[in-house]
Amino acid sequence: MAKLQGFEFWSRTLGGARHVVAPMVDQSELAWRLLSRRHGAQLCYTPMLHAQVFVRDANYRKENLYCEVCPEDRPLIVQFCANDPEVFVQAALLAQDHCDAIDLNLGCPQMIAKRGHYGAFLQEEWDLLQRMILLAHEKLSVPVTCKIRVFPEIEKTVRYAQMLEKAGCQLLTVHGRTKEQRGPLSGAASWEHIKAVRRQPAQPRPVRRPEPCCVGAGGRVPGPRAPAPLPAVLRPGPPLQAVAPHVHQQLREELAKVKTLEGIAAVSWELKLRCQEEMARQQGEKPASDLPFFHWICQPYVRPGPREGSRNAGACSKRALEEEEGSTEVLSKNKQKKQLRNPHKTFDPSLKPKYAKCDQCGNPKGNRCVFNLCRGCCKKRAFKETADCPGHGLLFKTKLEKSLACKGPQLGLQEPQQAGPGAPGGFSEVVGSALA
Repeated sequence: MAKLQGFEFWSRTLGGARHVVAPMVDQSELAWRLLSRRHGAQLCYTPMLHAQVFVRDANYRKENLYCEVCPEDRPLIVQFCANDPEVFVQAALLAQDHCDAIDLNLGCPQMIAKRGHYGAFLQEEWDLLQRMILLAHEKLSVPVTCKIRVFPEIEKTVRYAQMLEKAGCQLLTVHGRTKEQRGPLSGAASWEHIKAVRRQPAQPRPVRRPEPCCVGAGGRVPGPRAPAPLPAVLRPGPPLQAVAPHVHQQLREELAKVKTLEGIAAVSWELKLRCQEEMARQQGEKPASDLPFFHWICQPYVRPGPREGSRNAGACSKRALEEEEGSTEVLSKNKQKKQLRNPHKTFDPSLKPKYAKCDQCGNPKGNRCVFNLCRGCCKKRAFKETADCPGHGLLFKTKLEKSLACKGPQLGLQEPQQAGPGAPGGFSEVVGSALA
């Protein structure tokens, strides 16, 4: 059967899907996709998968795609990040029998994407992207799609979309933000950019990412996203990290102590009871927060930006914003978990022990090092000088003396007076022989 393309692919294979659950890392695993489909989702994506890891790691493939045959989890698009045409195609070939299309993520703006050189940080490398899409379009039995972010210039964004289409992209997801618009500085998406791409006559219909949006990047669902997802959670058996992000923030501390799916089920049941109590208590009232509806109702939410006039208002650094907000009082999730395991643990930098530095490299030195060095520098010096450092457990001199004692009285520790630098029997040869 010939591979469907463009509108035919969208209308026949994807069923003309309009309610789409966008790919979200640590969110879009199988259990969440099944739950979303029960509530009207017509098309789902997997989380972004790393193409290179997918190719080399069978366990990674099993955990993220091969875990269970699930006919109701269709239509499904598998999303990869990649920066090498061959690797991208190899990963896609391993995944194509389990999905309806392969998506190349060209929209991730996070620092991990910058370090790995993928996502939105490939959007200036048009020759590379052409080769990746063209090769995948030729080799795969399923269509290739792309997710992109926009350029500041609308005209360049349109040319970018046209380039991907000509290379073989059959459906385009347009996130109407630039790669610099992320985190607290996301701002509003540009519908003008999306509209300009949409108006191109030959361009496949974009799966548009609305602003605000409750499932796409740049928006979130406040409050409990899944009051009682137990059947969906327990049936596919996802890893714990795939379940935890969907639980109400007020129950996060209890969730941090949970080690099994049964424990998460108990937390989820508690969440359901709390929501039911709040619904009964607040019936007829208006929400006290700025949200138009109560938190248990799925609704648009726009992430607030940095405070006006703050000294870090123009900074893109998440750490700078955390420092302004008083990050010493509000700990990260990982630090909260560590503190739950050890209530006496402190993260106050002023209380951390101070270490003296190595005289050579600046790393912490050994407290009892005779040379005032770190272990690495001490080892080099002790070997060079045939010396001992009890503080680091380095006993070059002692071992040499024992070796010489075993070889007999004819070998002494003193260098022969008549022997030249290269004369046989010199001290350097004795040391080398003994240490060997």
